Amino acid sequence: MSSTVLARKWRPKTFSTLIGQDHVVRALTHALEQRRLHHAYLFTGTRGVGKTTIARILAKSLNCTGADGQGGITAEPCGVCQACTEIDAGRFVDYIELDAASNRGVDDMTRLLEQAAYKPTSGRFKVYMIDEVHMLSNHAFNAMLKTLEEPPETVKFVLATTDPQKVPVTVLSRCLQFSLKSMLPAAIAGHLQRVLQAEGVSSEPQALQAIGRAARGSMRDALSLTDQAIAYSAGDITADAVREMLGAVDAGYLFDLLRALAAADGAAMLQRADGMDARGLSFPAALEELASLLQRIAVVQVVPQALDASDHDGAALRELAGSLSPELVQLAYSMVLHGRGELALAPDEHAGFCMVLLRLLAFAPVSTQGADPATGQGNPSRAAVAANADGPSTGAVAAPFAAAAAAVVLPRTEARAERATAGHAVAATPVPSMPRATAALPASEPPSRPAAALDEACSQPFPGPEVDWPSLAQRLEVIALARSLALQSQWMGAEGDCWTLRVPSEQFTRAGALDKLQAVLSATVGRPISLRIEVGSVLDSASLRAAAARAQRQHEAETSIAADPLVRQLMQDLDAQIVPGSVRPLDA
Repeated sequence: MSSTVLARKWRPKTFSTLIGQDHVVRALTHALEQRRLHHAYLFTGTRGVGKTTIARILAKSLNCTGADGQGGITAEPCGVCQACTEIDAGRFVDYIELDAASNRGVDDMTRLLEQAAYKPTSGRFKVYMIDEVHMLSNHAFNAMLKTLEEPPETVKFVLATTDPQKVPVTVLSRCLQFSLKSMLPAAIAGHLQRVLQAEGVSSEPQALQAIGRAARGSMRDALSLTDQAIAYSAGDITADAVREMLGAVDAGYLFDLLRALAAADGAAMLQRADGMDARGLSFPAALEELASLLQRIAVVQVVPQALDASDHDGAALRELAGSLSPELVQLAYSMVLHGRGELALAPDEHAGFCMVLLRLLAFAPVSTQGADPATGQGNPSRAAVAANADGPSTGAVAAPFAAAAAAVVLPRTEARAERATAGHAVAATPVPSMPRATAALPASEPPSRPAAALDEACSQPFPGPEVDWPSLAQRLEVIALARSLALQSQWMGAEGDCWTLRVPSEQFTRAGALDKLQAVLSATVGRPISLRIEVGSVLDSASLRAAAARAQRQHEAETSIAADPLVRQLMQDLDAQIVPGSVRPLDA
């Protein structure tokens, strides 16, 4: 003996049992109670949110005669009269459901409208429910316009669509439109719990929450997934069974990935990815769940009191909110979303997922990562991470690299004191936890360009009292904000390997741009160069020189045109003038 699926068995029969569409229920209930009925309704929304269900309840409300057969239009259909029972069973002659996807032509619409001219057979109203109305052809829409505007008094139209943008405005203007909301996972889980209690099926709250998220706002999808979960788990719906059925990722994997990200442990992240691949977990679903987890962490960081006390992941969320910086969380969220869309372009999903993890490591902010909850210290710098990337054998090299990084990025106290009057200064990537050091780069890591190949833009050998910084900045191979920093800054002097640049705005003091410029400059010079930034008026920079050169060329072009004999003759004979701004240098 076959059983009725949950989506059909638990379809709401009255407005009071409808879930998640209170705004529609309120409007229709008031209209029915006050007898202010429209002749055409349009219900829009995603699949499985109740468009057809509301149409059937509305048809029952219009045709209900009550248990004693003497009732009238009501907002609470009795469910026992002939009209109610036949509409529920799908055999009421005056309630016609039409699928516009298979009856989309003008001939189908013409036949329907011809029948609408006749009075109802057994009910109070004829109710035509046209589902997926956006699938009708343009001729079919045109054929129904007049009847839809002025139908017979005993005819009501109910249109439903998942894509209202494809419905002509001439149809929209003739209908009372209701937009049905996608249902929240919490509301879906609560309804599923009531359904399963009535069905005598045990379930775990985490399992129902997973089904609620997987349904993506559709109650019908949620009930179908619940049917599948009952069959999959043999009647006892557990969180593990639902995750296996959906191919969802255990939250433990995601928490471990973020802990490894906070520690800049690339090996641990890739190991977790391999473990997920071995279990056959869905990488698109993993990125989706990871984005959701990052969003929850961001909320905890900004509004800690928003964390639900009953959330089973509360402790882990608070831990990660403290170990990950807000900048890294926001950046990771954006990268995970973009990585989700790029999986289809990757050689395989595992490779694409690993690239997203490596991208999170590569672009993690160096100086803004969260503090280690155990020590209170900041996360290791990118130089230290790079030194440890090859494995345990590189441990002896990590310390020299860290010392070299400290020598490059730490500002000199003396220089800061001397230049305090020129503007407030910002040091490049300070590392408070590192002691001041002057160690040079290890011999195994030679600079990318020797000192002898120094750009000729510098006026004297390094270190020297003066540097032609605008010319040197033009030739540095940097991009984006780092290039803007180089081109719009003024060289203020040097004290050994500590150079001071002045910029016109604080936006150039971001650590990422400063780090990139410092790295490229050190490679160009052939020795570690520490950059110190101060904010103030800039009198000489590459961008200012370029602007002055452009202005000079423009002036020369305008002067040349104005002095040309032919132009002067034309201006004199025709009483003409040169249109301002119309002259351009040949190299512009």
